[in-house]
Amino acid sequence: MPFVIAEPCIGVKDKSCVEVCPVNCIYEGEDQFYIHPDECIDCQACEAACPVQAIFPDNGVPEKWASFTARNRAFFQK
Repeated sequence: MPFVIAEPCIGVKDKSCVEVCPVNCIYEGEDQFYIHPDECIDCQACEAACPVQAIFPDNGVPEKWASFTARNRAFFQK
């Protein structure tokens, strides 16, 4: 899973990340967006476009939002 969208996205869902994604791997959930771990090509375009700085490399998610890695994974296991 190259990137994880964390708590700052909740309630914002700006869509800037969706608009710049060249492979359309960002999906809208009920309260935030999620990056599909198998479709992401690790281009980093979404990370730079996020206005609330909610997107992190999977190995760089701040500890306070570490649960969002599992949350992202679970979203795609439905």
